[in-house]
Amino acid sequence: MDYNSTECSIPPVQTYRSLMPSPRLCLLLVVFSALAVVDRTSAQERPYDVFPEAKPPYFRVRYKPSTEPGELIFAVNYTVWIPQGVETLRGIVVHQHGCGEGSCSSGLTGAYDLHWQALAKKHNCALLSPSYEQPEKAECQMWCDPRNGSAAAFDRSLVDLGKLSGHPELASVPLALWGHSGGGHWCGGLVLTQPERVAAAWLRSGVPLLVANPDRPAIKPYTLSRAALRVPIMCNPGTKEGVTVKDGRFAKVWPANLAFFEKVRGSGGLLGIAIDPLTAHECGNSRYLAIPWLDQCLSLRLPDQPGQALREISLEGAWLAEPTGATATRAAKFEGDPLKVGWLPNEAIAEAWMQFRKDTNVVDATPPPAPSRVELDGHRLRWFAEADVESGIQKFIVLRDGKFLAEVAGSGRNRFGRDLFQNLQYSDTPAQPLAKMEFVDEAAEQAVDHGYSVVTVNTVCLKSIPTSAVPAAGGND
Repeated sequence: MDYNSTECSIPPVQTYRSLMPSPRLCLLLVVFSALAVVDRTSAQERPYDVFPEAKPPYFRVRYKPSTEPGELIFAVNYTVWIPQGVETLRGIVVHQHGCGEGSCSSGLTGAYDLHWQALAKKHNCALLSPSYEQPEKAECQMWCDPRNGSAAAFDRSLVDLGKLSGHPELASVPLALWGHSGGGHWCGGLVLTQPERVAAAWLRSGVPLLVANPDRPAIKPYTLSRAALRVPIMCNPGTKEGVTVKDGRFAKVWPANLAFFEKVRGSGGLLGIAIDPLTAHECGNSRYLAIPWLDQCLSLRLPDQPGQALREISLEGAWLAEPTGATATRAAKFEGDPLKVGWLPNEAIAEAWMQFRKDTNVVDATPPPAPSRVELDGHRLRWFAEADVESGIQKFIVLRDGKFLAEVAGSGRNRFGRDLFQNLQYSDTPAQPLAKMEFVDEAAEQAVDHGYSVVTVNTVCLKSIPTSAVPAAGGND
């Protein structure tokens, strides 16, 4: 097999689904996991009582709900991932889920996402994911409006996580924000209330309100400041949220996004719109534009030295695009009112934006990093792999004696977008149980020494070079 080709088909020799248990065993694992955490998290209830273990480089804090006026009325978990080898962090990438139990509980795995970790590591940033323990029918505004206590709880977590991780700078470094639905409201609200600390914000299907809505009196409008206009923002609704599909549960998302766009961009804000051409409220393939966009914004905004103010973005290389269009134009050549069209920071993002608007298939010509720490213990292979910033990880290929043996992939088809090794939930986070980088060669001949290697495949089917396995320390080989 030519494992360096861009061909994505795999010979049907053996398919190995990431050591995922059967549905019945999976249910038993969930039950036993829930029982195992009762003693230390006895106040937690389903679906917030099952979550991945937090051992370095992961750290977690949890706060109980408060009954004090102005404080957060829901319990909340904050999990942070710290890239190894970084002495001083430059920022935090915050991945914020949406409203409702399903989305809120999905936040429990956000910090474990290999693709988002790749973005954070590239800029010496931490990756943090909150999980607000909102009951299904409770008012989401009580956390997704940061003025209702969640901003204060967030700041408290940065101090506490800084102590746990040995990175006290967590409490003061800049923030790169990504939020889905109510999480978009939260991220946008932080831009509007604390713009000096936000490097950039991506708002997927949710925006804060700048004008009171008589139909939603619980939602308090925000004030737009000059400082907030300097923060790059991208609004990212699905086309079926009121753009091309005008009815249904999410039909009001587009009018809210458009009103936010017209006010912020019309006032000179650095705001773009990237309509997902395939989806409704689910996140789909939006990460393949969101991560490159945040990557560019972090490169342009993060200060050179810790403690310095965020840099302002030069407008010289900007591109512009109609909110519902599919073509971007260099700002210097644009004819018309630039404050009525979306802003894009540079040509690279403009090209990716046009690809995304067409079919979400953002181009990537770079193969992923090769796996590392590939170890063989008996007939069991274990390895570690970092994701490709542009395209993440779809699966792994295992070679035995230089020939294809198996693929190690996610547990099923991803109905929200491209297939990912870690699978994908509605709010753009990995599924539980987390996929493992392991493979057991059950067909290996006894007393025969085989050479094994592992190849990483990204989500556009580009392959890394293979990494050969070495005997595990203390293993049988």
